[in-house]
Amino acid sequence: MRVLDGLALPLLQAPMAGVATPALAAAVSEAGALGALGLGAAGAEGAALMIRQTQALTGRPFNVNLFCHAPAARDSAREAAWIARAAPLFAKFGATPPQTLSEIYLSFRQDDAMLRVLMETRPAVISFHFGLPRQDQLAALREIGATLIATATSQAEAEAIATAGLDGIVAQGWEAGGHRGIFEPAAPDERLTTEALVRRLGRVTRLPLIAAGGLMEGTDIRRALNWGAAAAQLGTAFIPCTESAADADYRARLAGGETVMTPAISGRPARCLRNRFTDWTEGAAPGEVAPYPCAYDLGKALNSAARAKGETGFGAHWSGTGAARARPMPAADLVARLAAEYAAA
Repeated sequence: MRVLDGLALPLLQAPMAGVATPALAAAVSEAGALGALGLGAAGAEGAALMIRQTQALTGRPFNVNLFCHAPAARDSAREAAWIARAAPLFAKFGATPPQTLSEIYLSFRQDDAMLRVLMETRPAVISFHFGLPRQDQLAALREIGATLIATATSQAEAEAIATAGLDGIVAQGWEAGGHRGIFEPAAPDERLTTEALVRRLGRVTRLPLIAAGGLMEGTDIRRALNWGAAAAQLGTAFIPCTESAADADYRARLAGGETVMTPAISGRPARCLRNRFTDWTEGAAPGEVAPYPCAYDLGKALNSAARAKGETGFGAHWSGTGAARARPMPAADLVARLAAEYAAA
């Protein structure tokens, strides 16, 4: 994959929608790795602004990431029951829950305005999560010369990515923070570790593999390459960086390190630092939770109500299993530290 050849360190910063900023992505790319922006929650107008801001800060390649989820399977009774379940919490914070839920994030598969933004801004690398774009979208993005990669959590997903003609695969292990990239969240999940997934995919595809999940230090990058990956993707390691959008509470919680995988915050499985939100959702069966991204509409409203009363434990504090090893510093310093550790490993 040609974009990897130009990196001083075989490292991708995870896109981390809501946390990665233009300043973070640019700093990582300027330091010799590949910075990234998560655009799944930005909308076309917001995405255009973020891309152009990043391009103003660096002339080096960076990655933009898009969600390719299926439209929500709306169920008014299920959504009403989920709202009712949360009503006592809202009341505790002197607020009322929303009467109905909205599908707050549009899938790239349905978003031709986002496609036009990409055609106009021409980012060097474009990645996909939760599935794959339409074939006509892929064809259009190939015309601008973009390197195209997608997340796989299984061999079947990796084979679908290869069949679609993409350039690389992010092999997302069970340890990874944030949303599980599984194409169909209701399908069985083998929950393969990052190492097991990389080794398995290395036996069935020639596409470059980017290991993701639980990797925090330069020695982890070296281990990932020993498993057969061409590069490693780190996300949680960058959350406490100066340029990150994570708030002070989010940064402070990393030191605790305990994470859980839950579908209850957004409607899709995602790994989050344990907090009051994850404790509240612990007993919820997947069939109770409103569909993605409608559940996230409720979660965001609940977090806003809690924060208005000084309670910060209801945020979506996405994190991988290596959270306790996160090191606060500017992104360029972190990339330099990772490079030194990688060289010494």
